[in-house]
Amino acid sequence: MPLSLATEPVPLISDADGIVRVGKTRVTLDTVVGAFQEGATAEEIAQQYPSVSLADIYAVIAYYLRRTGEVDAYLNERKKLGDAVRAENEARSDPFGLRARLLARKLSKGA
Repeated sequence: MPLSLATEPVPLISDADGIVRVGKTRVTLDTVVGAFQEGATAEEIAQQYPSVSLADIYAVIAYYLRRTGEVDAYLNERKKLGDAVRAENEARSDPFGLRARLLARKLSKGA
């Protein structure tokens, strides 16, 4: 019996904000590729994110390996956006000394 060779779609979906997620999960392409780059196996990633099937993780890794430049460019852009949001948030509220400020506020309300 001949083997049926079918093309499987890559289980990646871009949401309304342009974030690429694996299938219908909340797990992002960033997460899977980041874990893979840090040395995690597909099986380890599947254990850490049980909402994603092992087959989908292998498909995402294969997609990354075939399109490394394109995916890396996407990941770099996401990192730049994240850094910009972090800087904006820190400019609004300095995170240094936050604990002390919150404790002082708590003490002043309790007194």
